[in-house]
Amino acid sequence: MQDMPNKIKKLLRPKKGRLVAGVAIGLANYFSVDVTLVRLIWVLLMIPGGLPGLIPYLLCWLIIPGQE
Repeated sequence: MQDMPNKIKKLLRPKKGRLVAGVAIGLANYFSVDVTLVRLIWVLLMIPGGLPGLIPYLLCWLIIPGQE
């Protein structure tokens, strides 16, 4: 087995790559997925009236710290 350093992942909203608040790119970086996939999921959640996607987005915007 290889010794891998324990690297703690932090969920942050980076300043680079933001379209609105940086929530999508922050989640994409944290989960190591393409940001387009995360943005597509947000758009699909907005289709049935907006609330299923808007409220979680706003909560993430408030809870996830911005990157300094």
